[in-house]
Amino acid sequence: MSDNNIIQEKPTLTAIERQYILLTQNGLPIIEKPYHHIADQMEMSVAAVLALTNDLLDRGVIRRIAAVPNHYKLGYLYNGMTVWDIDDEQAEKFGDAVGRLPFVSHCYLRPRHLPQWNYNLFAMVHGKTPEAIAKYRGQIKELLKEVLVTRNHDLSQDFMTKSNDMLTSTAILKKTGLRLKR
Repeated sequence: MSDNNIIQEKPTLTAIERQYILLTQNGLPIIEKPYHHIADQMEMSVAAVLALTNDLLDRGVIRRIAAVPNHYKLGYLYNGMTVWDIDDEQAEKFGDAVGRLPFVSHCYLRPRHLPQWNYNLFAMVHGKTPEAIAKYRGQIKELLKEVLVTRNHDLSQDFMTKSNDMLTSTAILKKTGLRLKR
């Protein structure tokens, strides 16, 4: 049987794993030693909690642990998802360079959906003014200038094909991770 015919089962959680997720699904406590607090709540050692955390990460039950600051409360009221049509053969190299820019909060590659959506590189920028995010977009464009793809524009279509664009937010969306019903 080929791997394509194997059905992936959803992971089942033990009672301890479920308790851990319920304790952490709204975020780690903002204290000096959050894993000590979780260990106390679960009546386990800190080492056991850290081992459980690593096991859940290794199994993909938890994808990542990261701080998610509220950039609006930090004064960064403007943001834009810059999107780029760049040469696929150079995408990882240049995507990595864009992701290291200090004003890019996250950067990733995605497949195109031609002919309507030609962008394959996405980079989120945050700024305190609209001019700041426009400046950051210009800096990314300068970095990518040698790998931007130029496509022929078909004026008979209902869409324009550009090498880059910036999508701006019209509302604040709450980001959440894994949630279990209590």
